Amino acid sequence: MRPIQDFLAELNALDINLWVDPNNNNPQTDLGQVRLRCNAPKGVLTPVFKEQLSARKAEIIAYLQQHSQTKPDSLSGTVGIGPKLLPVARTGLIPLSFAQQRLWFLDQLESGLSTDYNVPSPLELKGPLNVSALEQTLQEIVRRHEILRTNIQVIEGEVQQVIHAELPLQFPLVDLQYLNEPAQTAEVQKLLIKDEQTLFNLARDPLMRVTLVRLSPQHHILLLNFHHIVFDGWSAGVFMQEFAELYQAFCAGQPPLLPPLPIQYADYAIWQRQWLQGAELDRQLQYWQQQFAELPPSLELPSIQSYKPGEPVQGCRETFEIAPELTEKLRQLSRSVGATLFMTVLAAYTVLLYRYSAQEDLTIGVPLAGRNRKQIEPLIGFFVNTLALRFNLEGNPSFRTLVGRVRRQVLDAQDHQDLPFEKLVEVLQPDRDRSHSPLFR
Repeated sequence: MRPIQDFLAELNALDINLWVDPNNNNPQTDLGQVRLRCNAPKGVLTPVFKEQLSARKAEIIAYLQQHSQTKPDSLSGTVGIGPKLLPVARTGLIPLSFAQQRLWFLDQLESGLSTDYNVPSPLELKGPLNVSALEQTLQEIVRRHEILRTNIQVIEGEVQQVIHAELPLQFPLVDLQYLNEPAQTAEVQKLLIKDEQTLFNLARDPLMRVTLVRLSPQHHILLLNFHHIVFDGWSAGVFMQEFAELYQAFCAGQPPLLPPLPIQYADYAIWQRQWLQGAELDRQLQYWQQQFAELPPSLELPSIQSYKPGEPVQGCRETFEIAPELTEKLRQLSRSVGATLFMTVLAAYTVLLYRYSAQEDLTIGVPLAGRNRKQIEPLIGFFVNTLALRFNLEGNPSFRTLVGRVRRQVLDAQDHQDLPFEKLVEVLQPDRDRSHSPLFR
């Protein structure tokens, strides 16, 4: 039987939350009289999980009571994952997070001349536009999130976050109303390309750029661009939610009602550096070293065999739709084996790579949001980490068996997700090839 910590981590990864009824949360109470509470997304709590919860109820309650703090919130599968994340006084030098350190290193490697980590995010705005309210909205987002008024500089020989108390937003307006529609389309395309290819200087430039393009009084394009070192995919959702609420409030002449942020990105970076060391670093590193005790073979696909080592490989994105009926069948299959839809699709992708390469030992790189603590969910910032997931298809497993293997691998990796990918690469020291990432293509 797996350790209780691993079982709780698996439940937590599936968003299944457990806690002891606070009315009888007393270690001296007979466990048979203690009530274990559970909350889970619809369809996730399968009969298999229910049976395991019933069989291990006493063990779960004992563990939760032993690790509980003063608030009922702490009585869940997320206990014991590090010290509490609190605001830190801005009295000293502020380090980069591990994720930021990785991007800063890549920026230095390219001598600051690469736009690979620009995140252009243009918005099309239709209808009457209150430009003053729009400018207030963007300025308020910058005020709320320190990371958007932060630069990355080397101070006293160490790379640091430099947070500006204020950063007035540059808000240029490009008026294209004098052009006909085909000419407008061509000019907007030029502006998009220019914006996408304009470098950010991490030490000096604001790491969020804004330009408003006016096509008519009822039609505008808002060119937004961020450097990835301060922004990720999750941040885009946070940004848009705040953008909508703030703009509506400023248009109505009302004060914004967004709740204050409990912490900032710098607090997280300091906390991460303090926590991920010593015993915790050893625990996470040991898991990944076991996964890659022998380095995996390079994935050889027919489409990339013509490339020479060191040559950059140009990729592309292909978008397609899966029919709702097939999607529902995939969800049913996932539920039947206690997996998420992501795990099932990842298993299918693994099969596809096996069919193309005939390799049974496959490593797939997966970007992870890194938002595994409540306090950082409402923050704009760069939290993404990369997981190198290694799968074995030997023995010609059935697809259901493979989904089970993928499920186990994903859950184990999520339980050790805080180790920065570059730290793992530094320890393993695989052969480096600039045509693809270390450990996976």
